[in-house]
Amino acid sequence: MVGSQSLLLLLGVVLLLFGGKKLPELAGSLGQSLKEFKRSVESPPQETKAATPQPQAATAPLASACASCKAAMEADWTHCPRCGTVASNAPVSAS
Repeated sequence: MVGSQSLLLLLGVVLLLFGGKKLPELAGSLGQSLKEFKRSVESPPQETKAATPQPQAATAPLASACASCKAAMEADWTHCPRCGTVASNAPVSAS
């Protein structure tokens, strides 16, 4: 068990290492850290909203779905944003 002499020796070493002006700042930051830790342990975990995606408002009417991955595509898109497949309604350029 830790005795009073061990505590005094430890306090002396800390005082030599950090100096008298830094000790109150260190104690304050340690207290804030412990408070934050207790608060995070005691509070129930919050569920993230990323698990349920929110529907996005479409700026252009949906024309079709991708033939490969079945993702919804807008009429003016030439490639699927999910898999990169060329859209069936994309204009074909003669190269």
